[in-house]
Amino acid sequence: MDACLARGVGLSTRFRASNVVKLQRVLSRAKSTASKATPISANAGAETSATILTWPEYLAIRRSKRKWQTALTIPCAILGFAGGFAYFGTLDTDPMKPIFGIDPFFFYGIATVGCVGAGALIGPTIGSMLWRASHRRVVELIDAKDHEFFHRIAKNRVDANLQSPTNPVPDYYGERIGSLHQYRQWLRDQAKYKRKALLPEE
Repeated sequence: MDACLARGVGLSTRFRASNVVKLQRVLSRAKSTASKATPISANAGAETSATILTWPEYLAIRRSKRKWQTALTIPCAILGFAGGFAYFGTLDTDPMKPIFGIDPFFFYGIATVGCVGAGALIGPTIGSMLWRASHRRVVELIDAKDHEFFHRIAKNRVDANLQSPTNPVPDYYGERIGSLHQYRQWLRDQAKYKRKALLPEE
């Protein structure tokens, strides 16, 4: 009888030990799987956050882009003046031979001023091209956000038919918006202008 009990206890002990070993193996496999899955989920989260551009970040990038455009405007205008002066200043001027009914001296002066204006117009374009070349990694995100931004601007700005030559709509294209505070101020300005246009004071 005692031998049978001893055998039964031994078998139950072995059974419990085998179950414990199996449980430990399952837990170790689960830990290894979790440790392998964690970097993947972290990388996926990093990629998701990298592909999302918040509005404050977008407006800050937009502000830096505008600085690039402004920085290139003045040098290009100066180059336009220098080029126009160098070209038209060396031409012969005969007061007896007007150009399009204008004295050659005044005509060449107007043409030089036109070169300055052309340089000022080309400057922002060159600045935008340089900015895009230096921010290639975020160009697609910026383009997508630009589309959404201009859609909001077109939706919330005042109708152009309500403006007058002496009282134009303030910042019609939202070019001066460079932060959320400025965007909220722009919305208030549009609402104020719309109230005054639709409900003029007597």
